[in-house]
Amino acid sequence: MAFAMRMAKKQKPMANDFETAMEMVRACGEVGVPFFVHENWRWQRPLRELKRTLDLGAVGKPFRPRQDFNCSFPVFENQPFLREQEKFILLDVGSHLLDVVRFLFGEAERLYCQTSRIHPDIRGEDIATVLLRMAGGVTVDCNLSFASRTERERFPETFLFIEAERGSVELGPDFWIRVTTDEGTHARRYPPPTYPWVDPNDALVQASIVECHRNLVERLRGHAVTETTAEDNLRTLKLVFASYESASSGQAVEV
Repeated sequence: MAFAMRMAKKQKPMANDFETAMEMVRACGEVGVPFFVHENWRWQRPLRELKRTLDLGAVGKPFRPRQDFNCSFPVFENQPFLREQEKFILLDVGSHLLDVVRFLFGEAERLYCQTSRIHPDIRGEDIATVLLRMAGGVTVDCNLSFASRTERERFPETFLFIEAERGSVELGPDFWIRVTTDEGTHARRYPPPTYPWVDPNDALVQASIVECHRNLVERLRGHAVTETTAEDNLRTLKLVFASYESASSGQAVEV
């Protein structure tokens, strides 16, 4: 129990700049304090099942995935402080979405990013598009928006369409995963688990917290490998700040 109490845990972003994040990791390492990041997005059930589907290899090696988190959810109503953030969507949601890219497709080598501000009464960007070239040759198009009007609001769902050597995999609305090969299309729905305390509108995110915590606790017990250590999350945070650098310079950035 004493070991478990001497633990540092952070959510997103780990820090507001990369240098501070590295210092946090170094400081915890020097005194032997485990430092985990509460990165729950990759623990959403549909995303776990999507990863499992890719790992089974039915569609072969991906070559062009597209990831979309586009909505008009009134995020500024329950978090008004976000209006004043000079860096907004990439730090807030990009910390999650770029971690999912790493979870599904490995590490990035290079990226190019463009951002926009659509809401007139905020300081930071509410639109971002990040194009990533992964170490394995995969090109990922990652789209983030809090200003997109759609027929049906899908917050907080993340959608993916993954083109691969022998087919495609799609994670679409309402937690459906569709796998298409020469044999046809097979579809199955993977809704999040339910708990008495979960808000049905936020079940996707809230239920993922349980699995994230389960993984952290099992690591403290010595029974599992923690996916979201601070050292691992540094790689995600590096993509976030590289995206800002690219958007500012108008140039691709090596990561």
